[in-house]
Amino acid sequence: MASSLKTTIRIGTRGSKLALWQAHHVADCLRAAGFEPEIVIITTKGDVVLDRSLDKIGAKGVFTEELEESLRSGHTDIAVHSAKDVQSSLPADLELLAFMEREQVNDVIVSYNPKLDLQRPGLVLGTSSTRRKAMLRRFLPHATTAEARGNLQTRLRKLDEGQYDALVLAYAGVHRMEYDHLIRQVLPETQYIPATGQGSVAIECARNLEPTLKAEIRRVLDHPATHLCLTAERAFLRTMEGGCSIPSFALATLSADGAHVQLHGGLISLDGQQFIEETQSAPVEAVEMLGVQVAENVLSRGGRQILDDIRQQREAEGM
Repeated sequence: MASSLKTTIRIGTRGSKLALWQAHHVADCLRAAGFEPEIVIITTKGDVVLDRSLDKIGAKGVFTEELEESLRSGHTDIAVHSAKDVQSSLPADLELLAFMEREQVNDVIVSYNPKLDLQRPGLVLGTSSTRRKAMLRRFLPHATTAEARGNLQTRLRKLDEGQYDALVLAYAGVHRMEYDHLIRQVLPETQYIPATGQGSVAIECARNLEPTLKAEIRRVLDHPATHLCLTAERAFLRTMEGGCSIPSFALATLSADGAHVQLHGGLISLDGQQFIEETQSAPVEAVEMLGVQVAENVLSRGGRQILDDIRQQREAEGM
């Protein structure tokens, strides 16, 4: 690290145990590179409003807005997010500096019941994800979904109280919080395609952060293969003009030789009846265009009508 660089890095993060795990992981990496990290806990709208689903409170920036304000004010130097929570388009004065190496991407079924039967009629599955609800209606139509907001520990408490038979969660968070023993099934990522960015930690900063410092933080924290894949996925999401409030999905993978990226993206209707998916690949130099092309194909094959139907439904519900 260049001796003239500022060494104290203030890291903005939400205060949940999982968010703090991510922030401490970032801090450990920065400390090993010679920085002096300081963690700053910031409460976001998504942490406060827990009595409504994400699509009812306006999911755009619900877990990031307050963290972004701290970057603008200089109160923090970088913000740490779950990459799947970052809105598809950032304000012009902010940028995503790095994507850390991705964890296993799958959704998982979590339950205290070791004999859980996913085929049992009347099964109640807790999730706050619009995408997961729609996919469960398609692939497990006999099950009922119930809203499950709050941090992981809050959801597990509700599960223990019997509000649900099981939870549907991202493997990454369950694993990082060491609840692997509660995983009853790993859902195949070829069927339950994950949300954009699932499994990766994103690092955001203000564009006016000192350039040499930005370059050094990127060198320490960024995982190039993950960055390539998430660039394609986020281009897909941005073209779909959606966030976590619409049931879209996208998973990009890098070829073994590192020369091409394959993107599997699509959209599912809220009732699970319509399922549009598209898979394409492109050289790594064209990952941004790959995301755009996959999204445009999904929209032209019926995706635009699905999105219109969702908007009309939400307007009718006064959302």
